[in-house]
Amino acid sequence: MASLTATDPATCPGSVPAAAEPTVPACMFAPDQGCAEDPCGEDGFEGGSGANGESADHLDLSSKLVLVSPTGEQYDALQRHLRERIDEGCGETIYVVGMGSDGGDYGLDEKDMEASVATVQSLCEQIEADLILLRERTDTGGKMLDYLIRRRVDEQDFLEVRVAVVGNVDAGKSTLLGVLTHGELDNGRGFARQKLFRHKHEMESGRTSSVGNDILGFDQEGQVVNKPDSHGGGLDWTKICQKSSKVITFIDLAGHEKYLKTTVFGMTGHLPDFCMLMVGSNAGIVGMTKEHLGLALALNVPVFVVVTKIDMCPANILQETLKLLQRLLKSPGCRKIPVLVQNKDDVIVTASNFSSERMCPIFQISNVTGENMDLLKMFLNLLSSRATFSNDEPAEFQIDDTYSVPGVGTVVSGTTLRGLIRLNDMLLLGPDPLGTFIPIAVKSIHRKRMPVREVRGGQTASFALKKIKRSSIRKGMVMVSPKLMPQATWEFEAEILVLHHPTTISPRYQAMVHCGSIRQTATILSMSKDCLRTGDKATVHFRFIKTPEYLHCDQKLVFREGRTKAVGTITKLLRSVSTQAAKIQQAKSQASKKTSKDATGGNVEPGSAAQVSSPTSTQLPLKLGGSGRRRGGQRHRGKGLNATVTVAVSAGATSTT
Repeated sequence: MASLTATDPATCPGSVPAAAEPTVPACMFAPDQGCAEDPCGEDGFEGGSGANGESADHLDLSSKLVLVSPTGEQYDALQRHLRERIDEGCGETIYVVGMGSDGGDYGLDEKDMEASVATVQSLCEQIEADLILLRERTDTGGKMLDYLIRRRVDEQDFLEVRVAVVGNVDAGKSTLLGVLTHGELDNGRGFARQKLFRHKHEMESGRTSSVGNDILGFDQEGQVVNKPDSHGGGLDWTKICQKSSKVITFIDLAGHEKYLKTTVFGMTGHLPDFCMLMVGSNAGIVGMTKEHLGLALALNVPVFVVVTKIDMCPANILQETLKLLQRLLKSPGCRKIPVLVQNKDDVIVTASNFSSERMCPIFQISNVTGENMDLLKMFLNLLSSRATFSNDEPAEFQIDDTYSVPGVGTVVSGTTLRGLIRLNDMLLLGPDPLGTFIPIAVKSIHRKRMPVREVRGGQTASFALKKIKRSSIRKGMVMVSPKLMPQATWEFEAEILVLHHPTTISPRYQAMVHCGSIRQTATILSMSKDCLRTGDKATVHFRFIKTPEYLHCDQKLVFREGRTKAVGTITKLLRSVSTQAAKIQQAKSQASKKTSKDATGGNVEPGSAAQVSSPTSTQLPLKLGGSGRRRGGQRHRGKGLNATVTVAVSAGATSTT
């Protein structure tokens, strides 16, 4: 979302009306005067167009009166700036009418305000966008209005924002998602979370052990469109997506320590835009809360905090939890500015400045009474995707799950990283264990269970694939455009920071590497230091153990094994698999298998087949006498062959004589 100033002091999160009387004084969380301000975005409706509020044509648009009766040139410049801001905010932006950047008083009188709003409506019609009023306030110069401007999308399309939900066990993650997505309050006994669980053991224990996906749709007016089925309580995702102009995808992650592997995969593989950290007000900051917060900070995902169960928590315990939370967020490791959200003004200010990653809003909610739930929904509606994508780039899609659907075949789901993928496009799927990529056609595309004709960068989707078995696809594989000429990599170098390790890390140490949807054990071959301890930084040379992977430079990775945790960035790709050599090797191994199969009359045992293709075996006499019972045709065929087949295997090539 385009950056904007934290508005006038009357609505600053630090100055809450006396009537509210919060449990904890909000000023404790308020940023220092001006810390949330962004001088570039001072002129709410110009989007910080030029260094001095000037457009590319050097028109002065810094006055708050420029919208009252703009000239033709000014109108074109305003339209261009609004279009740029919407592109920057991935389809939406917050627009303030009555605020200039020329140093004058904020606010407009009734007549000027009407004219300004008419101009903004006209601008929105020109660029096909909706205008949603967020709030109205007064300043010394008169009225000011905040609008959310969101680009219109057709029925088969919607804006998508992914939010990862993390926190300790029993913080209320699944319960909150059940309340948000199904529109029914909890009964305090696990009623809301039952609708979200995917497995029987999750329902019995009440603990999430897998990565769950839930959606919350907002229409053009900013209203929630989720309407659960009155009979089964299920959600019709297709209807929600058709009615929504924006869909929030919640990635429900596990809180228990033994499911940390799943949680790390959800944070790296599902590419969340934002992270919602849940804290139980009665339990406080315990268990995995700090681990999950550290993971979000390491991956540079903006975090907002939701404190739950405030209906059952005594006031003094709640105050203690919020004080600890403030201390944690202000600590040198986080360096966040905590802001307690208590009214709609706070929501707008924090949502406008949230993309800066410094501000951290804190919501206090109850899933049983529904207290402050409307503030959280409003905040989610104002969030916009952080990354911008170009449709001109070659397509790339990472796979994070596979399915076998009866009547359809193999289905893969994941995230489009860049480019545009259309129905019946031919992409390269790989890498397989040899490092090769095979051409594959996209049979059908679904987004949130809704059939679509194309997907763009940053959108999650499922593809039905033609003529391929599910067993030959694994998480971590990619589907890329043939223009990229992809190569799989065995070895790579990365800049690593060790967050925690009980002893020292030295070469030949092995640990699990999470990089995007890739999850594989890697060995350290060499390091720029002799050994690494907690807090050390170094350049490390890794090698994958099992299969080569498709990597990019500057990708983030998380390195973990037991209680050891390290984060880093890939700096250099080393030994890449030559596609041509891999194909030749694959063809030879298939040819050798076929020859040996013919030689044995189709009765090769698994052990002998493995011996033939093994690069270590050099001279293997295979006895092919007439022993054992055979059918007539096979017996004669066996006699016609030599009794002994010698397999000569050179390095990298296999031949049968």
